[in-house]
Formats: sequence, structure tokens, C-alpha cells
Amino acid sequence: MSDDPAELPAHSDAAWADLRALTRARIALGRSGAAQRSRDVLAFGVDHALARDAVHLPLDEAALQTELAGQGWETLCLHSAAPDRARYLMRPDLGRRLAPESAAALDAACGRWGEIELQPVLADGLSALAVQRHAPAVLAALRERAGPSLRLGPVLIARQARVALGDEIGERLRAQAVLMLIGERPGLSSPDSLGLYLTWAPRRGRSDAERNCISNVRAEGLAPAEAARKLLWLLREARRLGQTGVALKDQSDAPALEAAPAAPRLGGA
Repeated sequence: MSDDPAELPAHSDAAWADLRALTRARIALGRSGAAQRSRDVLAFGVDHALARDAVHLPLDEAALQTELAGQGWETLCLHSAAPDRARYLMRPDLGRRLAPESAAALDAACGRWGEIELQPVLADGLSALAVQRHAPAVLAALRERAGPSLRLGPVLIARQARVALGDEIGERLRAQAVLMLIGERPGLSSPDSLGLYLTWAPRRGRSDAERNCISNVRAEGLAPAEAARKLLWLLREARRLGQTGVALKDQSDAPALEAAPAAPRLGGA
């Protein structure tokens, strides 16, 4: 039989080796008789278990606070109105608002933080693993690239949180914009994908159409430094337009815009 991939059967591993090297997606799975091969079935089972585990794995707040303190961040832990994981999964609406005690703690502490241009929130979402692994690196890259000109709030760590929880947080702090770093829904090849959601002028009732999302931040996806670059471009444009969402298209990779300053100045002159 020829070794030329073009002449091999469509199900041959050799015919798809180059393409498989570029993706973790399941493509051109082979078969044994009328069934899938045992190794493919077992690999699917492992990845499915990892995805399910990522949904239920709790966020290690203490470890996250220790790591962020080492970077010089002040932190505050919050909780949504969903009292546990089961309720969080069954009642998405509870994950979109703060528990009363967290709202009170935030209101009591916000006076000492002054004007906030960008408020970062780390949220477990549907994959605490993503936040644990990648959020500190994104924050470090963001602060390094933005420099002292960007007034960042403390890092708020929110458990049982949905994206829209950032709207209430940003509104209570009167922040110009809120950044949610949240674990995305796990996939069979990506149980630790982190999403960044930017909302200008956050307030309760904002819709998903009023946000911009940078997705797939992880080792096999978008690097933290690249995510920070895109985020700061979006933040500068959000201030210019006075809005985020469908009105703000990500053109951060356009050649004509690449030379623009990396760190926005969101305050006064």
C-alpha cells in the first residue's frame, strides 16, 4: 500500500496526522467493524469526566488570594445569591445577583477605593479550574501593560457567579467599566477555558449584547499577554464610544491600529 496520504483510506490515521497536530478536536475517528475503536471511546470518556468535574470543582479562594497577594493585589471575597452549586446550576438568575451579606460587605468597603476605571472580578462560573489556572496571569499582564495610568479596583473573587453579577458589582462601586474573568462552559477538549467579559457603565439590567467577550484564554488557546492587549484596546475604544457590546467591534488585530498606544488613559488629562 502507498504511503502517500492522498492514496490512503479516509479513515487512516496517517492521512489525518498533519491536521490532528493542529487541533484537539475529534476528527476522522477510525472504526473497528461497525463501531468506534476502543481507544477513542475510552478517550472520550476521560475527557467527558474532566469536563463534568470542572463544573463541580470548587474554587480554592484561599490559594487564589495568596497568589494574588504575592502580586500586590488587594482582594475581597463575595458570593452570589445561589447558596450552593446545585442551586447555582438550576437557578441561573441567583448567580446574577449578590447575596445580601456580600452586597453589604461591598458597600461598606467601596468608600476606601476611590474612583475606579476598571473593576476586575474573578468568578468561578462553570469552571473554577479556569480561574485558578489562568486569571492571575491575565491580571499580571493587564497591570504590566496598562501601567499606573489605569485606575484598577481591588480584585473581587465571586463564587457561584454568572457574568451578569459584574453589573451589580460595578454599579455599586460606580466603576467606569467592569471586567469579569470567568470560567467558561467546559468542552471535551477544554475544561479550563477562561472568558473575559468587558462591560462599560455597568448597571443591573445590562444585556449580553452590551458586553464584549474575549474567549478561550488557556494554554492551548489565547495567551494571557495577548488577552490583555486585546482587552486594553477594547477598553480604550469603549471609553471613546461610551459603550461596549454590538456597537464595539474588536479590530485590535487590524494593521492600521496596531501602532496605537497599548495603555489607555481613562482618567482626565
